[in-house]
Amino acid sequence: MEKEGLMELPYEYDALTPHISKKVLEWHHDTHHQGYVNGMNAAEEKLEKQRDDGDFSSTGSLLRDYTHNFSGNVLHNLFWKNMSPNGGGKPEGELLERIEEEFGSYENWKQEFIAAAKSASGWALLVYVPYTNSLHNVAVDKHDQNAIWGAQPLLAVDVWEHSYYHDYGPDRAEFIDSFFEVVDWEEPQERYSKFTELFE
Repeated sequence: MEKEGLMELPYEYDALTPHISKKVLEWHHDTHHQGYVNGMNAAEEKLEKQRDDGDFSSTGSLLRDYTHNFSGNVLHNLFWKNMSPNGGGKPEGELLERIEEEFGSYENWKQEFIAAAKSASGWALLVYVPYTNSLHNVAVDKHDQNAIWGAQPLLAVDVWEHSYYHDYGPDRAEFIDSFFEVVDWEEPQERYSKFTELFE
């Protein structure tokens, strides 16, 4: 299986200042995200080796390593795309209409999403759930705990401490507010359109 590479940031490291510093983006992308890519590739190599060797004594830990690191890579790829130096504001079009329909208002959705981000030990996600054709906020611990089977993430914010401690200390709430200053709704809107076209 071909190794996965680290996604390049779609902007310069200093592009999100003052909301997210250059140093945090460097550490977060080049060290933490790279670590998940490395961990995913290493686990995949070991899984392939055990199949060749017929020795499955380490399967449980290898599968946990793989799903943790794979999910971390997927969510980080989305997180980088969910921000822009020209971000901020609300979603538009069909996604905004769906949010208002299902959550009562954009502000209701936002407050629930913020609450999810404050409570999670990993990520807050807005997801589209094909099983019920609905939108949900999800508080995901680590990268893969409390996720919903089949759900497709639209918007992701990373609330692991490495995302914000250097800039905000323990004030996670201020970091979440700053995320909304740089949030880029283009990717979530495109993903929403793609998934509803496939499943509805």
